[in-house]
Amino acid sequence: MAKGKPTAAQAELLLRVYDLRREARLRAARDWFARSFAPKTMAEMQHLIPPGSDENAYLRMLVTYWETVCALLNHGLLHEDLFFETTGEQYMVWVRIEPIVGEMRKMFSRHAFSHLETAAKKYEKWWEKRERGYIQRMREMMATPQAMQGQPPPKR
Repeated sequence: MAKGKPTAAQAELLLRVYDLRREARLRAARDWFARSFAPKTMAEMQHLIPPGSDENAYLRMLVTYWETVCALLNHGLLHEDLFFETTGEQYMVWVRIEPIVGEMRKMFSRHAFSHLETAAKKYEKWWEKRERGYIQRMREMMATPQAMQGQPPPKR
């Protein structure tokens, strides 16, 4: 956990991270992901994001963006308290990819998304110290695009 107040450099980096999220293509990727991405298997994912599709590019862009940001956090370049107080989208990304991470790690690398996973675990601990039950409520809400839009999840 971060100790003390954030430095000016950490605050500046967090603002830069936020500013990058506003880039048009990344914004479109974030919107698509929040509305559409919740596969439970690699087969579902491959159907959802065929090679060469915009959706495939969106997923790669969004996940690598958050993996990079989480690497900055995990290496202490971002102040943990300040980051968690102002950012939660990385956790939604983790919740949505978590069901398929094991399969992805078998296909690509056992280290795939390790920064995102480490940051998610830190985020869960951080929130549970502040508000017991918050993480369970967020996981339920973030698990499906429909739940985030106030609709019941689709029947499988």
